[in-house]
Amino acid sequence: MTADGDGKKIIARNRRARYEYEVLDTVEAGIALLGPEVKSLREGRANLGDAYGVVRGGEIFLHKLHISAYDPATRENADPQRTRRLLLHKSEIRKYEGRVAERGFTLVPLSLYFKHGRAKVELALVRGKRLYDRREDIKRRDADREAERAMRGRGGRRGR
Repeated sequence: MTADGDGKKIIARNRRARYEYEVLDTVEAGIALLGPEVKSLREGRANLGDAYGVVRGGEIFLHKLHISAYDPATRENADPQRTRRLLLHKSEIRKYEGRVAERGFTLVPLSLYFKHGRAKVELALVRGKRLYDRREDIKRRDADREAERAMRGRGGRRGR
């Protein structure tokens, strides 16, 4: 786990999401968890790899979020990939409900973290990138890296 500037302790990040999807909007949501799941998260044992959000019955659920079993709690452990309810205001749910119903949009978690002792997930409304969009991003990143490298090489070697 890593600490962020505004009281966040990051548990897991979905780094692949920003590469594969175009992020249109993000929202912070709480997660309804069981006790052993929270303890497992405090140990940093979670994986966002295949997780996605679904709007159903006026609520948003997170599917395929893997939280490993907490070993000391033998009987109380739930299924590591069970569906978990996200805690959002009704207005936020309605906003995403209409967008997710449109073709090509989905909800993907970007990061999982503790904020002031409570487990939160950063959920993003995304649209899949085409292959050429990904290639364009890679080209832009490489160009920026080369420019940064060139600027660093020019400014620091005076007087030698």
